Parts: sequence; structure tokens; C-alpha cells
Amino acid sequence: MSLAPRAVLVHRTTEYEELVARHGTHGQAAFFLASRGRDIEEVAARHRRARAALAEVTLAVPLTWRQARVERGDLDRFLFAPEDVVVVIGQDGLVANAAKYLTGQPVIGIDTDPGRNPGVLVRHRPGDAARVLASAGGSGSSVDELTMVEAVADDTQRLLALNEIFLGTAGHQTARYRLGLEDDGGVVEAQASSGVLVGTGTGATGWLRSVWQERGSRIALPSPTEDRLVWFVREAWPSPATGTSLVAGELAAPAALTVTVESDRLIAFGDGIETDALQLTWGQTIRVGVCEQRLRLVG
Repeated sequence: MSLAPRAVLVHRTTEYEELVARHGTHGQAAFFLASRGRDIEEVAARHRRARAALAEVTLAVPLTWRQARVERGDLDRFLFAPEDVVVVIGQDGLVANAAKYLTGQPVIGIDTDPGRNPGVLVRHRPGDAARVLASAGGSGSSVDELTMVEAVADDTQRLLALNEIFLGTAGHQTARYRLGLEDDGGVVEAQASSGVLVGTGTGATGWLRSVWQERGSRIALPSPTEDRLVWFVREAWPSPATGTSLVAGELAAPAALTVTVESDRLIAFGDGIETDALQLTWGQTIRVGVCEQRLRLVG
């Protein structure tokens, strides 16, 4: 007999909880903010909305289902199962944080602060949870399959991301490497830059768009479901030993970008989480391209 679905509720520690943990008490946190012209009630109100949303979604889970909760900081240690329905309760970025740990499970995004969040990935309100959960547990739900980006190093280290992958130095100094394009006759260029950013259509609403806009790029940004990535080299530096001819482009599956490290150490991290980065040393090569895996986001 098959197992009943399990609703996995993904949430994160709120700003209010972080402030109180840092300062010891509500009063001390309030004093700290007041001394800087801020009112703790603003942060506390967001905390109450987040906790109310988590409670409402918890009650909406069907009685025949199993339940589990996981905080953002524990995602890398949580074992997701094939029958899970993942419910992300928070901001758009929390969906991206969870995406790389999944293997095709449906994801429902619940917006805890409508009007403050863009709501690109957290598309539903807490009051919609019962209806959307019932739909996700069956075969009639509407699901968007969002493209992800993947980086694989020559020592088998692997990193997935929903928005973008960044390659550079841990301290954001000059990164030195050799950049190659697999779909362009094997062209390779030695470069020194602030790093390389490779993003998806979902990421085209964030960091990737800011670079694209600042650059005045004419490259068409992909849609979230398109099997195409866009990449930019940030602040490439020309010198007798390094070039700037390969600074932007597109990657349609199965093409890939290769980076061979020529610094003491480079890192690759996804979706802004530097604490979960691949570590790369001199001479290593990493390949970045469209991931076969998709994020299945319930519409």
C-alpha cells in the first residue's frame, strides 16, 4: 500500500526572532532599534503574520496526511521523500533555498506578507492552503516546471540553483580563470574579473536582471520555463595576459560554460547562499549549464 502524502512545511526564522536571540530580550531589541530611529513593532508585526500563516497552513493539511516541518537552516540535513508535497511559507527566496534539495516533488508557495513580497514564487495566500493542498495531492493540479541551473566540478561536486550560480572568490577579490564555451568551437579566454554569473528565467527578476540592465544588454532574458540560461562576466579586466571578449552570452541546453580555476581558490554558490558553496582549487574545472531537474511549482 502506498504511503499517504506528507506535507513538508518549510519556514524560516523571522527577523524578530533573530533580533531577540541576538539581544536577549524583546526590551533590549526594542531599545537597540529605537536608538537607531526604528520601531520594533514593524518587525514584530511581520513576525506575527509569518507565525499566523504557518499556523493556518498547518491546520489546512488534510487529516489523513502526515506532516513535517523544516527551518531554512536545516534544509541541507532534511530528507525529502518522493511522496512529499512541499509547502514553502515565506518569501520568494525561500522557495529558491528549498529547490536544490528536491527531486521533482510539487512545491506550493505561500506568501506570508502580501504586498511586501513580489509573489513570483509564493503565489498563494494562507487561506488558499486547503484547496491547493487537496489539488496538489491529486493529478489535476496545474504545475509550472521551472528551469534550474547546474554546476558540476571535475571532482564530482555538484550544485543546483533556481535563480543563479555565481563563481568567484570568497572575499570578492579578483578571480582568475580560463572561460570556455562548449558550443562555440572550444573558444577559451584567460580572464581576471569580479566573477561569473549564470542565471535562469526565474533569476531574471533579481540579480541577473540588475546586471543585464546595468550592462545595457541586448540579450533577451529567458522565461522561467525556457531551457536557456544567460551569463555575464562581472567587471572583466583587460591586461597582456587576460581578455574581455567573452563577457556575456546565452546557454541553450545542452550547451555549457566551463571555468578552469587559475586562482588559489574560487567558490561557486547558488541563490545567494555563500555558506553552501563548492570549493575549487587551482587547475580544477567546473561546467555550468541547464539542469535536467526542474522545480515543479504549483500554480
